[in-house]
Amino acid sequence: MKRRDFIAGSAAVLAAPWAVGADLPKGPIKILVGWAPGGGTDVFARIVGQKLSELWGRPVIVENKPGATGVLAADYFAKTKFTDGITLLMAHVNTHGIAPHIFKSISYDPLKDFSPIALIGATPHILVTSAKNQYASIKEVVELCKKNPGKISFGSSGTGSVQHLAAEMFNMAAGVKSIHVPYKGSGPMQTDLIGGQIDFSFDTMTAATAMVKAKKLTGVAQTRVKRAKGFPDMLTMDEQGFKGFDVSSWYGVVGPKDMSKDVARQINADINKVLLMPDVVSRFDGYGVEDGGGSVDKFAAFMATEYKKWGEVVRAAKITEES
Repeated sequence: MKRRDFIAGSAAVLAAPWAVGADLPKGPIKILVGWAPGGGTDVFARIVGQKLSELWGRPVIVENKPGATGVLAADYFAKTKFTDGITLLMAHVNTHGIAPHIFKSISYDPLKDFSPIALIGATPHILVTSAKNQYASIKEVVELCKKNPGKISFGSSGTGSVQHLAAEMFNMAAGVKSIHVPYKGSGPMQTDLIGGQIDFSFDTMTAATAMVKAKKLTGVAQTRVKRAKGFPDMLTMDEQGFKGFDVSSWYGVVGPKDMSKDVARQINADINKVLLMPDVVSRFDGYGVEDGGGSVDKFAAFMATEYKKWGEVVRAAKITEES
């Protein structure tokens, strides 16, 4: 065999695993994101989208449609008939786990109006307070709340956000009452938290990490049962006596409800390849994103479990649009 033929043949073999996108429907490929550029959901969509573009040899366009903490995009996606190419949606715990239990205006069914494809990952939240405070354990936070019933404030990025629900879970588990202070995003909430206008927040690890590392906020506990790689020395709520306390913001890719199962499985397989790439793993570790990947069926079961869990929290805490 001639050397050039051997090289060409080797290149073809190496390229073969990356050519699976050739069987995908023709036309533009888009990932719809329900938040503005720069946020966690947008960043993760762009990381995955770029890698899928390289994998498939076709552009993958990330399109932002912000509003109502992701609900606007999810509602649009559920009601639109996409006839050209492939359009995907970055699903989120808010759009598919929490908001449908709270907001009466939501008409889509988070489990029936979408085709689950793949879990991108989940990020813990961190119970944070101003670095000016000296609270070092969840026990101290509980004692503070019990000594000042109805006076200690917990900020969130909005009514029905994961930060809001995490604080309500804490209230129920600790047997305390606190004040919920909603903001329009983590940015303005963090400003008041650092300044001492509010006392605590179960902020996302993605948003809180920079402030904790800059020592403007103090991390008291993280909210998944297992410690995140990015914060190996910070105790979890579970380790500090709140057994089974497990709160995360999760992100996943879904398709239209009429997407063929073969296409969903193919995209799932390619996303799983992306999530194993060393540079993607490194970037995701920096954001606290873990436990992504797995089959289509595994993601579907995960979404159903999350929907049920958050519905129970919403009802138990009596959270409404006016909360």
